Amino acid sequence: MAKKRIGVLLAGCGVMDGSEIHEATLTLYFLDKNGAEAVCMAPNKDQLDVVNHISGSAVSEKRNVLLESARIARGKVQNVRTVKADDIDAIVIPGGYGAAKNLCTFAKDGPDCRADEDVTRLLKELHRQKKPIGALCIAPVLIAKLFGEHSVELTIGNDDRTASALEKMGAKHKNAAVHQIVVDSKNRIVTTPCYMLAQSIHEVGEGAEKLVAKILEMI
Repeated sequence: MAKKRIGVLLAGCGVMDGSEIHEATLTLYFLDKNGAEAVCMAPNKDQLDVVNHISGSAVSEKRNVLLESARIARGKVQNVRTVKADDIDAIVIPGGYGAAKNLCTFAKDGPDCRADEDVTRLLKELHRQKKPIGALCIAPVLIAKLFGEHSVELTIGNDDRTASALEKMGAKHKNAAVHQIVVDSKNRIVTTPCYMLAQSIHEVGEGAEKLVAKILEMI
């Protein structure tokens, strides 16, 4: 029996300007543990910004989202532009500010954000084919932008300000604890708070494990 192929949509490397490394790594770990094949991908473009992860300050340099994502994927990463919905059975999007900076412009524009063109095309293809989509931490802002018109149900935890922004985009927000997932069965979308609430990598793992298991179950 062929392995289930699960896309992992990355947004760079590092919580402040790319994918949150713990969330991305745990996603990859739980996919592998459950016998699935991870298909890592990222946009081939410059990051919105580059942040010194010690000081938290932006620095005056450019980095490429795809090249930085390759650090997490150990070099095995594809340009999302080349990936079609037919190539994978589902997709999971780790959080980190890169999801709100590089996959869409939510960090800068809030509810008026725009989503990356190639990311939009792939996620909408997957949604039309009713293939499961998972999003961790802040990544549900991208889901709200793309599928708010379908009244998608999701969670980013319990932050009122972010939840309000999601609802302005048409989504229905549900408060959830760090270890919980929210499943929108109609839209086939699963979300969990991770570091929106987590105080440790162990807590991130609880939600990520449940999300991965649910995505695989839904295939």
